Amino acid sequence: MAFTGKATYGAGSSLPELVEDVSDIIGIVSPHETPLLDHLGDAKRPAMSTVHEWIEDALIANTDSIDDATVTGGDTTFDVADVTPFQVGDLIRPGTSGEVMLVTSISTSTLTVTRGYGGTTQATLADGMTLTILGNAALEGAEAPAARFTSRVRRQNYTQIFTASIDVSGSMQAAAQHGIVDEVDYQKQERMRELLRDLENTVINGVAPSSTQEGSGTVRRTMNGIIHSISTNQFQPGVGGLPSGDSGALDEALLNAAMRAVWEQSSGTIDTIVCGGKQKRKINSFATGSRAYLPEDTRYSDMLSVYESDFGVARVILSRWVPADTVLFLDSSRVGVLPLQGRSFHYKPLAATGDSVSGQVIGEYTLEFKNENAHGVLSGLTV
Repeated sequence: MAFTGKATYGAGSSLPELVEDVSDIIGIVSPHETPLLDHLGDAKRPAMSTVHEWIEDALIANTDSIDDATVTGGDTTFDVADVTPFQVGDLIRPGTSGEVMLVTSISTSTLTVTRGYGGTTQATLADGMTLTILGNAALEGAEAPAARFTSRVRRQNYTQIFTASIDVSGSMQAAAQHGIVDEVDYQKQERMRELLRDLENTVINGVAPSSTQEGSGTVRRTMNGIIHSISTNQFQPGVGGLPSGDSGALDEALLNAAMRAVWEQSSGTIDTIVCGGKQKRKINSFATGSRAYLPEDTRYSDMLSVYESDFGVARVILSRWVPADTVLFLDSSRVGVLPLQGRSFHYKPLAATGDSVSGQVIGEYTLEFKNENAHGVLSGLTV
């Protein structure tokens, strides 16, 4: 006999006595992770002004180049691009040759040298050839040379305000909600996730305005991000002596060549590689040919978390906010994300103007990016 009583399948929405089966867990799938910020960690100190400055210095250079279109292979005098690093008595090596030359006099931008010093084989000089200073040989009993020094340089970035508002009606706050104890508190958490996401994105891709960088009543103050701050070590496949990769795609030779180029520019150590999903898959593929498995293995692993080379041991960070054709090389000891003093992310209640609870989540941050030539960016990769 068929059942004719009241059943849940016949209730529909017309019977209010039935309790809805709604999970108390709210699912959020929107991307909000901040792997680079997590890796860098909290700054050891805050910024003290909306214009944050730091000081950088450098040693006197020990390399320069020939800047003389008329130079010939056996010349003993030639012009250089910058005469400042040279002193009489310097031993210099042209290019990658085995020749050593002795600087005997300096006039304006012209060096006079003794070729084939110490019986070394003379090289063929050419315009643009690199000159490496091996060291200076002083005369016994000679007077002290003129003092030389470098000037410290002040670098700066600007703070950027990140903010979002909250406005919850009194009725909404009072009503019982599935999965939520306090609607205002829930909205705070949501807006905080969004602002942290935007902070990481700005740290990587942000750009300061071209003028009135401090901001004004009509100009918004924005910070320069990592990509925009790197000017020295900007690499592309097949450009500037780098290999072209596999038709412009990232491979180990190209990655290692970029790290070597950064190493040649500075004494910094690349300890962090940051890239998006496409380039992370290419890095993972470096070890594909060398992976081995035993018959009892039931797990297949295809991920590289650390890349170790002659020029640094680097943790590989996957961040969805890096452009798809770009890989960043960072010395994390020279990178900091600083809040303006007293302005780290916080909730600020606003005065009520009606039957609602209003507030603002706000924070002000800047990027401290020391010694930009200690970092690098490889872009233009095949995606």
